[in-house]
Amino acid sequence: MSTASPRSAAAPPPALSSRATAVGGSAVREILATTAKPEIISFAGGLPAPELFDVTGLARAYDAVLADSGSAALQYSTTEGDPELRGAISARLTAGGLPTDPASLLITAGSQQALTLLATALIEPGDTVLVEDPCYLAVLQVFGFAGARVVPVPCDEYGPDLEALDELLVRLRPKLLYTVPTFQNPTGRTMPAKRREAVAGLAARRGLWLVEDDPYGELRYEGEDVPRLTACAGAVGAGDRAVLLGSFSKIMAPGMRLGWMRAPAELLRACTVVKQSADLHTPTVNQMAAARYLADNDLDAHISRIRAVYGERRDALLAGLPDALPDGSRWNRPEGGMFVWARLPEGYDAAELLPRAVAHDVAYVPGAPFHVERPDAATMRLSFVTHTPAEIEEGLRRLSKALSS
Repeated sequence: MSTASPRSAAAPPPALSSRATAVGGSAVREILATTAKPEIISFAGGLPAPELFDVTGLARAYDAVLADSGSAALQYSTTEGDPELRGAISARLTAGGLPTDPASLLITAGSQQALTLLATALIEPGDTVLVEDPCYLAVLQVFGFAGARVVPVPCDEYGPDLEALDELLVRLRPKLLYTVPTFQNPTGRTMPAKRREAVAGLAARRGLWLVEDDPYGELRYEGEDVPRLTACAGAVGAGDRAVLLGSFSKIMAPGMRLGWMRAPAELLRACTVVKQSADLHTPTVNQMAAARYLADNDLDAHISRIRAVYGERRDALLAGLPDALPDGSRWNRPEGGMFVWARLPEGYDAAELLPRAVAHDVAYVPGAPFHVERPDAATMRLSFVTHTPAEIEEGLRRLSKALSS
């Protein structure tokens, strides 16, 4: 009697989850992978300028932590985060006009992880969440994996349209609104104080979670600071449904993967439990080094240096766009952050033109993937922080050649 070999009789492995197959990859990350050649001048990624990292100061901080507290720095730690780091963050937030207790903070592996924790703690499959149109691309992945119904809120140059937002709140009764109100990704726009107050008021009246993501808020090059949306929520009685996400990625070093969440106690506890199941805690040595760096260095002075350089690079990009883009193109002038949002004339498709741009050794991010519905094919996101003004000028020359060829 013959029997089939184990190899031929083996059944196929079980299928991937429906979430894993339904949610696509990040268009930005995939573009970055294809434009990694050193000869390409890339306006695609929101990558901080590596020459501005305070490598010396951070090295001293790591050395000091390992010399003084090496055993603790290399050990498991609490999920909530290093007490000294939480204290330093709460002090910065309080000084910036948002009184914050260290106990209301959770240290995360970048603010990206905070989004994932929130989605797990708040969203049931089928829940409706609102996002700005266009919106930060990765949040679409996060909410997609959570099984949410993602609905875009129509926006103008200053953020969500209030009438449209209220209509969606009444009709759909969404669980939360996710917003980047300061130097938004991808558009670079900033929501004015009056509109923040109105959005917070709607959250208070309609029963809505407000999730404010603020990775770029300290990168201002002109204009006046605007109160955080979370502070506005507290002023109108919606502080019990306001969440603030922050990060050291843009002002210290993204490779440290340090972010934080400020949230009401019950939600923070739920997110802490979710994080326990995900990674136990954010790396101890990175947290302690960041706390030591904040204690021994003037972070505000370092941010001022970053602002000066990035502001010059923004101006170089804005100065070169009239000659680089076709007649009839439009773009904004962000007061800070990392991005300029541009729109080519009718009939242009930024995604179709990207391979031509890459062939000319320049890259950008097409705007269509940032839209949940009705993508605008003529839009593009241009990041200005990674390259020097001379490199930006050369990149725009290449872009002009690509678009006109």
